[in-house]
Amino acid sequence: MRMDWSIDGRALGRLTLSLAAAITAGCVTTPPLSDPNAQQPTPVWPPPPAAARVTYVRSVGVPADLGMRLSLWGRLLGVISGGGRIHEGFVKPFGLCLDEDNNLCVTDTGAPAVWFFDRRRMRFRRWGKVGPFGFVSPVAVAKKHGLFYVADSGLGKVLVFGMEGDLRFMIEHGVQRPTGLAIAGERLYVADAGTHCVAVFGLDGELLFKFGRRGVGNGEFNFPTHVSADAAGRIYVTDSLNARVQVFDAEGKFQGLIGGLGDGSGHFSRPKGVAVDHFGHVYVTDALFDNLQVFDSQGRFLLDVGSAGQSAGEFWMPAGVAVGRDDFIYVADSYNRRVQILRYLEKK
Repeated sequence: MRMDWSIDGRALGRLTLSLAAAITAGCVTTPPLSDPNAQQPTPVWPPPPAAARVTYVRSVGVPADLGMRLSLWGRLLGVISGGGRIHEGFVKPFGLCLDEDNNLCVTDTGAPAVWFFDRRRMRFRRWGKVGPFGFVSPVAVAKKHGLFYVADSGLGKVLVFGMEGDLRFMIEHGVQRPTGLAIAGERLYVADAGTHCVAVFGLDGELLFKFGRRGVGNGEFNFPTHVSADAAGRIYVTDSLNARVQVFDAEGKFQGLIGGLGDGSGHFSRPKGVAVDHFGHVYVTDALFDNLQVFDSQGRFLLDVGSAGQSAGEFWMPAGVAVGRDDFIYVADSYNRRVQILRYLEKK
């Protein structure tokens, strides 16, 4: 489905930072469409007089920004599990996901910890460890059937645990440096930067198959870092050092490419998070361009969102991105220590 985004198609300039990004260093209650702390007017993309297609909603640095609080039991679990100073908020949010109920999960590589925001109960939880394992570098999270799957590139494992922080099992064979996770159906797709491939597991941790190898050709990777799935089961893999996103079917068969190395719109320098909405739009963050790029389902460039900075709608080395069923877009604005919430505005 091709959408009319009413932009003039000119390449937009970008600021490229000299600082190199580390290759590897879920939903809350639907937020209101205004933020009393945001600068006015609210940022929109493309800018006027073109019709807006994406708007800034708000930024989240601490749970209170979402009106959420921690239960007494959650506070006790936080102390026991190493959650620590939970009300100080994010340190360096990195990976994001939305579960079946549109609840937001966030990995924080700076803490290091994993956050969960429960929209129905208006509560949050935070874990610094599960079982005997303290998180070292939690870079990705996925959640289904009440289980959290967390890729820790420092530990070289995927830890799987329940809502009480109880370790159920871990995936350590078949992966070397897991960096990205996505669940499609009853399968877990793991981007492994250590072996330059994607490993596919059942949700019970059984290795099913792998696809990809190191290289520059179609279906080959050079440090894959993030992975996502769309409603049709297609798999999107950020092929970071090849500066592109590759698309596969559920069995790992190559389907197409999005982007490529360059400094103009529709190209990447250091692509990171990738996500797909129910219209088929593909959202990709770039850690060096400090923006979010939007493509259609055929991989054609549509729009740049954001630029380098610390104000509303600006980014400093963004990482993970997730899109909810309600068209809200969540971006881990890592070095600004926040998650920014945007929204796609469907054309009327």
